[in-house]
Amino acid sequence: MKGLIHSKDTFGTLDGPGIRYVLFLKGCQLRCAYCHNPDTWAINSFTEMSAKEVLDDVLKYKNYYTNGGITISGGEPLLQIDFLIELTKMCKEKGISTAIDTSGCTFDETNIELLKKFEELIKYVDLFLLDIKHIDEHKCINLTGKTNKNTLNFAKYLNENKVKMWIRYVLVPGYTDDLEDLRKTSLFINSMEMVQKIELLPYHTLGAKKYKELHIPYRLEEVRTPSKEEIELAKQILKGVK
Repeated sequence: MKGLIHSKDTFGTLDGPGIRYVLFLKGCQLRCAYCHNPDTWAINSFTEMSAKEVLDDVLKYKNYYTNGGITISGGEPLLQIDFLIELTKMCKEKGISTAIDTSGCTFDETNIELLKKFEELIKYVDLFLLDIKHIDEHKCINLTGKTNKNTLNFAKYLNENKVKMWIRYVLVPGYTDDLEDLRKTSLFINSMEMVQKIELLPYHTLGAKKYKELHIPYRLEEVRTPSKEEIELAKQILKGVK
């Protein structure tokens, strides 16, 4: 089994607990307007690595990951679910903590064969970093090009199966900062006992340069970054404090 690899970070501190080996996979079904990794969308240029090759590389740095582990990100890593199953199983056998950063957009509980793969995958994943793009379906489609139903159903699936998750939410002025939408998001998040943490990620423009390099129109050219006050208010609402 070969994975289509975009890049790696051997000293990641922002994608799960502790210091982590972060593996970025190629390919994504979403086209989030604020995405800072548009170079991961298309499956064109990539490096192929087997699960064992990745594991061998992780083991070189294992001493650094005593309080961390490996996080598999993207793109959308669940597009390569067979590779994820093999890799996370190998990592667990070596005592390495595993996490997957995903939007859950590939989840489909009506697809029996795919559901069996998810049932296998969650045996080996300690934590899912789940990106909720928008609680409102129509606004989600405008923001990402896809419905939010798969993401929300995946969150419920993880909760029902007692799988730990962190929820990630990007705060974009004019797109994801409506107070009523934030309150609805909070109600959804706080209805699930397996949510360990809520990470509010303020919108930034660090990826804008990539769009120009890739000749992709950047929809948020005029959008500002949120203020400290807006960020704090959104955090309080998502936590259910306000």
